[in-house]
Amino acid sequence: QVQLVESGGGLVQAGDSLRLSCAASGRTFSDYAMGWFRQAPGKEREFVAAISQSGGRSYYADSVKGRFTISRGNAKNTVYLQMTSLKAEDTAVYYCAASTSMATMIAAPETAGVYWGQGTQVTISS
Repeated sequence: QVQLVESGGGLVQAGDSLRLSCAASGRTFSDYAMGWFRQAPGKEREFVAAISQSGGRSYYADSVKGRFTISRGNAKNTVYLQMTSLKAEDTAVYYCAASTSMATMIAAPETAGVYWGQGTQVTISS
């Protein structure tokens, strides 16, 4: 089992920046690709960003490309999501995810073996 704990959410204004963190424990962090998903009220969960085990590859949803940056610190067992130029439509609960397969995590996040945090609320006021 992998335990994931997100932090860093909050209420900010449109145009502001925010950095989310996700601390992992329980397994070897560098064995897992990491990702961020979000779920807005009344909407389905959607992919935001993912990073490979080594940090050498990253992928983003078109809606956040150029504004959000995912990174990881394997020595700290932590993955980050730096969010800039925030918009009201970025308001959501943000979830951290971990999987040994980044492709599976992105394409089929409901698959057993994809681990999830409890989520952190991000609210953007316009």
